[in-house]
Amino acid sequence: MNDDPLHERRSAMKAALRERVLAARAAQDPALRAANGASIVGHLLRLPSVFTAHTLCAYVGFDTEIDTAPFLATVLAQGRRLLLPRVVEAGSRTRRHLVLHQVGDVDRDTRPGRWGIREPDPAHCPVVDPLEVDLVLLPGVAFDRRGGRLGYGAGFYDRLLPRLRPECLRVAAAFSLQVVAEVPLEPHDQRCQCLVTEAGEVLLTNQ
Repeated sequence: MNDDPLHERRSAMKAALRERVLAARAAQDPALRAANGASIVGHLLRLPSVFTAHTLCAYVGFDTEIDTAPFLATVLAQGRRLLLPRVVEAGSRTRRHLVLHQVGDVDRDTRPGRWGIREPDPAHCPVVDPLEVDLVLLPGVAFDRRGGRLGYGAGFYDRLLPRLRPECLRVAAAFSLQVVAEVPLEPHDQRCQCLVTEAGEVLLTNQ
């Protein structure tokens, strides 16, 4: 248990920000959410770094997140390697981690996981070393223009990202309403290097 007052304050700030942004995302008109999500996917697919990456790690959109299905389908149709994460239980909450699996068909090779999010079926999808990833598409709740990222609170990507090669590009996709003035960060929090919204790529300032 962490009794540091600064940690406690930042944790409370994160919780409040997470609640506010998730509520705003859920309040979007479904038609507008779908249209904005399609625009985001289009911008992602036009990024040179995405176009040239051979092995990409992404995720299956869930609930009010961006629908990533068109992005995943395009990566596979172009003959590139698509990796999706699977949550592995390892006792305590902080020891849960993500294992990456190569997927050949998203509908066939995935199944609902712990929170209903579709993840690879380990019986059919081989494990891939994170060091093989060229580009990772990050989910998240809130982002800022310094690359700050607020996740859902489990810390899965904060534990995964240090295991990637330094040159692996960290790309986040989010609705504009998820971009905030500042995400409260702690030393273990990992940043993104590129942020894409329905308006296009967001220019990030020095981190």
